[in-house]
Amino acid sequence: MALTAGVAGCGSAGSANNTIVIGGKNFTEQLIMSNILKQLIQHDDPKLTVKMKDNLDSNVAWEAMKSKDVDVYVEYTGTGLVNILKDPVTTDPNKAYNEVKAQFQSKYHITWLKPIGFNDTYAMVMQKSEANKLGITDISQLAKQSGNLVLGTEQDFVTRNDALPAMNKLYGTHFKAVKPMEIGLKYEALISNKVDVIDGFSTDPQIPEYNLVVLKDNKHLFPPYYAAPIIQDSTLKAHPELKGILNKLAGKIDDAEMQKLNEEVDQQKMTPAQVAKQWLTQQGLLS
Repeated sequence: MALTAGVAGCGSAGSANNTIVIGGKNFTEQLIMSNILKQLIQHDDPKLTVKMKDNLDSNVAWEAMKSKDVDVYVEYTGTGLVNILKDPVTTDPNKAYNEVKAQFQSKYHITWLKPIGFNDTYAMVMQKSEANKLGITDISQLAKQSGNLVLGTEQDFVTRNDALPAMNKLYGTHFKAVKPMEIGLKYEALISNKVDVIDGFSTDPQIPEYNLVVLKDNKHLFPPYYAAPIIQDSTLKAHPELKGILNKLAGKIDDAEMQKLNEEVDQQKMTPAQVAKQWLTQQGLLS
């Protein structure tokens, strides 16, 4: 309720004057991306005033967008398709993007801009040294050796129909043991050799920090969660230059790059604003 109240009343000023309100969700990746949007817009269009409404629960962020209290934020194709539109899961990334783009336009008058590049979806993660020793680079190869391996995972992954049960069915995995654990303990269990493989997310900062490897989902089990800026049509109408400005991010950040940026905040303790400025400068997007 407090979060909702904090968003309400800020007004979607982008369509009415020169103020753009940027939203964002309450986890590291989103804090970085909202700062990237802010700094890029401020640099390329100095006449605009940019306000931030970030660190919001996912549902609150969408409600703020839907009620036009926010002009733009970064959303994920899988979230748009399944959580917002309530449509069936698809494993085809292009189909998911085209579907959300068309339906958001017609139902909400919101435009999906070009995908930024990274896909924050489920991932099977191993120590790089162990994966190399066993010759495992994808989930099919993992499945063939799974009878000798222990999986560490949170209970949700064990019970969700689109998670471990679906992987067992599609890939034929049959782990020697499955150890349910708190979500925050999975990486510690992996690097201390208490388990052989865990489920994570493809942009987790622990992956580069601990020299881990994401196994290729070669049969496309996990749904696509490609990130892209979404923006009010009314804001684009008032400020058409924003389309070109924000589309400069298209294809610029892959999974490994997003892991690195998350790691700079979570492990190196840089602020999201510092990470955003450093990355934009390195890309030649800030002078």
